[in-house]
Amino acid sequence: MTTMIIGLFIVFALLSIPIAHALVLAAVSALWFADKVPMHLAIEQMLSQTQSFPLIAIPFFMLTGALMVSGRLGTSLVNLLTMIIGRVHGGPAQVGVLSSTIFGGVSGSAVADASAIGSMLIPWLKKLGYPAPFAAGTLAAAATIDILIPPSIPMIVYALVSGASIGALFVAGILPGLLMCAGFMLVCYVQGRRRNFPRDTTPFVWNEFWVQLMQAGPALAMPVLIIIFLRFGIATPTEVSVMSTLYALVVSYFVYSDLTIEKMRHAAIEAGISTGVVLLIIMASSTVGWIVTYEQIPAEFTKYAQETLKSPWLIILSMNLIMLATAMFIDLPAAVLLLTPMFVPLAASVGMDPIQLGIMMIINLSIGLYHPPIGTTLFITSSIAKVRIGDVVIELIPFYAVALCILVGYAYFPWLTIH
Repeated sequence: MTTMIIGLFIVFALLSIPIAHALVLAAVSALWFADKVPMHLAIEQMLSQTQSFPLIAIPFFMLTGALMVSGRLGTSLVNLLTMIIGRVHGGPAQVGVLSSTIFGGVSGSAVADASAIGSMLIPWLKKLGYPAPFAAGTLAAAATIDILIPPSIPMIVYALVSGASIGALFVAGILPGLLMCAGFMLVCYVQGRRRNFPRDTTPFVWNEFWVQLMQAGPALAMPVLIIIFLRFGIATPTEVSVMSTLYALVVSYFVYSDLTIEKMRHAAIEAGISTGVVLLIIMASSTVGWIVTYEQIPAEFTKYAQETLKSPWLIILSMNLIMLATAMFIDLPAAVLLLTPMFVPLAASVGMDPIQLGIMMIINLSIGLYHPPIGTTLFITSSIAKVRIGDVVIELIPFYAVALCILVGYAYFPWLTIH
């Protein structure tokens, strides 16, 4: 059945059927033709995966992001960062990277970041004189830092399948997120100096700086509070997600004074749609994962890899290559759900714990978000900048190099995974 599912999925995907629907159609069709397992069991699997308590965190973190990213927060944050680093080489582009890193502690969604920050900064960078493809590439790559800096929706999905601790994954994601931020900022600095990109020339005013710092302060505090609550066991990830939404409501109303009924309505609809997409992918992937497990594919795959590759570093290399290839064609949540059941036992066989595997997988799959042909953030920022995908990909080459270096570090040096 697994072979049939793969074949049907490829056919449906080539027909431009959405990934979640293609997975459902492939799984149901394979069950129908194979006639080995009752159809109602597949439906039970689809529904049972949505009844997990940790999944409640997803809509609340989505809602928090929708409330905080829109409004005065974005403007205050960009103004603050521009005043701090706008005058260095590549400074305005570095503002985009830092903004995405900070928003990562609010939204947890790379797509939301690319849309919100990209719409704000790409026109500004173009107006300053930055090449449009470079502006689009910088924001496309920087947006993926969101899924490493907690809270992270893909990490919650991975924890659901692997059984790993969401809190431990969130803590482990901080360092690679900061390393990615530093690496991307270095790219912006080098490119800005080498190509003589313009810098911000607005005079520095201390009074204005303190005003912007005070306005951005509550948003800057949110990721810190999330980590403190999780690291010291004060609250569970689900409880933290609810508290973060309440925090966003209070801050939007009392600090930014931009909370309206219309904004709440828009945020609720946006969070509902985004959550629905994630849940549909989870339901579709759970059926495929159940069939794969039923046919003992993960165990057979682990046995084959151990007998064929033998060396642990080759096994880790093969996992990374498979993840990178998958990320180029399948959306990140679906890829996490499909690959995790196969790689958890294989990683354990070479001494890699689920947390290290999770961070390695998220870094791998995040590259697919700004890599053709399916790169979501790549398409979003290219559309905003009104440039060709090919031109943006050329500008992204140094960003790929940074991401791959960090990926190698987390694949082969377990001590980097702090949790």
